[in-house]
Amino acid sequence: MGAVFHRKTIALDFARKILLDAPASSTSSGLFLAAPRRTGKSTFLREDLRPELEAQGALVIYADLWENRKADPGHVIAAAVRQEMNKHEGVIARLAKAAGVDRVNVGGLSFALEKTGLNQGVSLVAAFSALSDETRKMIVVIVDEAQHAITTESGNEALFGLKAARDELNSSRHFGLRVVATGSNQDKLAMLRAGRDQAFFGAPLVRFPSLSKDYVEWFCEHASLPGPLDPAKTFALFKKAAYRPEILGAAADALRFDLELVPSQVMKKFTRAVNQEIDAGSRETLRVIRSLTPLQSAVLRVVAARGGDYAPFDAATISAYAMVLSVTEPGGDTKADVPNIQNALSMLQEKSLVWKASRGVYSLEESSLADLMREEGLLDMVPAAGPQKRGAEKG
Repeated sequence: MGAVFHRKTIALDFARKILLDAPASSTSSGLFLAAPRRTGKSTFLREDLRPELEAQGALVIYADLWENRKADPGHVIAAAVRQEMNKHEGVIARLAKAAGVDRVNVGGLSFALEKTGLNQGVSLVAAFSALSDETRKMIVVIVDEAQHAITTESGNEALFGLKAARDELNSSRHFGLRVVATGSNQDKLAMLRAGRDQAFFGAPLVRFPSLSKDYVEWFCEHASLPGPLDPAKTFALFKKAAYRPEILGAAADALRFDLELVPSQVMKKFTRAVNQEIDAGSRETLRVIRSLTPLQSAVLRVVAARGGDYAPFDAATISAYAMVLSVTEPGGDTKADVPNIQNALSMLQEKSLVWKASRGVYSLEESSLADLMREEGLLDMVPAAGPQKRGAEKG
């Protein structure tokens, strides 16, 4: 097992607040943690928060919606619940009795993700109620990259199923349920709790703190290179790498295979390696962007420039696509009509450049992409957004 940097103080603080059972506490509605992807969030959840919650007496169920992006998010959440239930024979007996059958084989158990009712399967409310009554513990469900849930109807239903289970288990009849949802994009994560029609309306949204100097000091101490790394200089590189540990790790790996490396050159070559890793990532992203068709490129530029105000099929937005095309493909015959725009958005989703919620809201897959495109001048020709009359959107 590789070395892991632990954030025990933050884990202890978060666990106490998540498990707090007080009338004024908003965490009973759920807790949403936002942090950019690849900045150590999932490692913290698995290595620090989950063990601390368990140490404080909670039963933790963890579902990672990013691990297999081809799997339906609703099915991933149900599978995580099934896996935990399989550890408790008493839960199976309770569900069998409630369903009016002699035995239930949990391996083949199908969950109905609807808000209420058993239908042909077992609702999440029934499953969690049985689990709560059997274990007599507070249950904490951690959904990593939770914004992915609203990309499918099944995922949406799973969220409402969790809400219904939360409402039931937080009553005096059971032992409580907390939902911790994390995501790599604050705007996307906010969609799960900002509107009254969302499952976790009003739940607190917290910006998860980035790894800081204490991590960099730990990294420098454990780098196992032939010469020392300067923590102050390494931290400056870490900031430039957008606080992504994998960039420092990849640079260190490159030096470990440098057979001519001498101790006095370590910091200089490490700096060069970090910058090369950053540049390589940017070059690969730009290579993908430059391989797009003219309309795909125009749509992506407008998505990046508009941000949260992007309305894909507004007349003003369609005009913006056309203006971009007039610069990038002068004299071309590409038509920015609704069918072509829909197709372009679908292709951008396949290339993991654009993300779509099931209700037709689009945004960049990675928010940092807008910064890169702006730095490269790729957004210069996108006209500024003016007051728009929003009509019905398709998608």
